[in-house]
Amino acid sequence: MSVSFSSGRQRLVVPEASTVTSLRHRNRSLVLRHIILARETTRAKLGQACDLSPASVTKIVGEMIADGLVQENGSVSSRGGRPIALIGPRPEAAYSIGADIGERGVAVELFDLTMNRVDREFRGGREEESAETIAHDLSDALDALRDRNPEAWTRLLGVGLGLPGLVETDAAGEQILYAQTLGWPPVPVDRLISTTLPVFADNGAKTQAKAELWFGAAQEVDHCLVALLGRGVGLGMISDGRMTHGYAGSAAEWGHTKIQRGGRRCRCGGHGCVEAYAGSDAILTAWQREGGTFDGTGWRAIGAFLEAAETDAVAARLRDEVIDVIGIGLANMVNLVNPQRIIVGGWVGLRLMERLGERLEAAIRAHSLVRPGAQFDLRPSTFGGDAVALGAAIMPVEAMIAADTATG
Repeated sequence: MSVSFSSGRQRLVVPEASTVTSLRHRNRSLVLRHIILARETTRAKLGQACDLSPASVTKIVGEMIADGLVQENGSVSSRGGRPIALIGPRPEAAYSIGADIGERGVAVELFDLTMNRVDREFRGGREEESAETIAHDLSDALDALRDRNPEAWTRLLGVGLGLPGLVETDAAGEQILYAQTLGWPPVPVDRLISTTLPVFADNGAKTQAKAELWFGAAQEVDHCLVALLGRGVGLGMISDGRMTHGYAGSAAEWGHTKIQRGGRRCRCGGHGCVEAYAGSDAILTAWQREGGTFDGTGWRAIGAFLEAAETDAVAARLRDEVIDVIGIGLANMVNLVNPQRIIVGGWVGLRLMERLGERLEAAIRAHSLVRPGAQFDLRPSTFGGDAVALGAAIMPVEAMIAADTATG
């Protein structure tokens, strides 16, 4: 037997045998989480969202104001009564770092408790960096942020890492990165970062999905696919309003599902993977083989490819093949999990969505069963290039909320 307390789509189940103290701690957690998610709310809305009485909400909010976690941000008028106070997180109460880590560099971002970005540092840019070089880039970026933000560093909750591979936690609690597509051996996460701060890690596509779930377009739906298209191809899957991780954390490795038997060789060593056709290296290599010329391998190169496809028949054919491949790959997921919404991010995904969003949506529907294919909508990532880092920075905040629950 249990009692359920719901906060939007987040549900906390409390055993009936819980003590009054533990119940109060859990109620505090619900309220704190909702305030951070809402960014600005009222005591009345908190009571409705958390199924708590006005007296309970008033007491909990008062404690959090006294603790310096939240604050009143002015007021709004009411119908004939006293003004209604607006409650929000106190920005400088705590800070969190999120890092978007790829094989060619790191983007490290500092966020306050409202989850607004305070500062950003990029390191890298070299081709095919090793785990050791990535670790050096990450250390340099963290040092630069600390030097510029010494006061924030004293209130830092931890560092979240969005990584290019599978992230598992072993029986001893150690997190291991399995970056098969990069050709790396299994890498303990603590080899990538040297710090006394708490460290949290997950696959970058999943941290992008977490950002959308907390603050973006996935807030509004219970079932959502969040695709990441860059050099690699990944997916975060949200079911019943929660992230799906699977048995050991590798659920939704959509980029390595197969769309062609015996097809192109993929970086993972397999053949016919979605990534072997829709990853940036695959797209640019195919164009280069057909005579395409471009500078670099990133944002501008993909932009040049899409620009050329407006007038060049060869580039147009390759572009259409890319759209069809992504359409098939996402249609397979539509038929498998029946999402309400598909969100496309990553720097390649954003390039495609800004030019070809309608065509991509049509391709997904064309390859889906008619009924589930008519039940989703398609959106670009809410946060652009910051999505992976923002989602990574949420992980230390989640831990803070859990610790607040434990200690009251």
